[in-house]
Amino acid sequence: MIQSLVYDDGGRAAAGYKGTTGDCVTRAIAIATGIPYQTVYDNLNQQIKSSRQTKKARKSSSRTGVHRRFYEKYLKQLGWIWVPTMQIGSGCKVHLRKDELPNAHIICRVSGHMVAMINGVIHDIGDPTRGGTRCVYGYYIKGSN
Repeated sequence: MIQSLVYDDGGRAAAGYKGTTGDCVTRAIAIATGIPYQTVYDNLNQQIKSSRQTKKARKSSSRTGVHRRFYEKYLKQLGWIWVPTMQIGSGCKVHLRKDELPNAHIICRVSGHMVAMINGVIHDIGDPTRGGTRCVYGYYIKGSN
């Protein structure tokens, strides 16, 4: 099975950033929501900065990785909801493949990575599918308000 993939840095280069880094959360949110990369970058960092300073907060940054509690709060503020596809002990039921996920703008959480999928097409800087075998823990989708 050939998976559709579009190279997409989410506007990172256009915002003036060079090279690669661990910014998959920032990129995926920018791609799926259509919000400019720099705006997402700044908003996530502001969310981290304004939180109670814990070990998780000190390690989080838009550039090198954002802890789940920060991006989850941000996505909730934007009206996105979490749809779990896996429970503890249930095994993998949904893979990072077009035929197993909704045909919409979604942000998938997979092991160690976040990736945007738009109408079944993966938008990322590389192929995160592991040949169609990568398990999806869940995804964020814009709520119907």
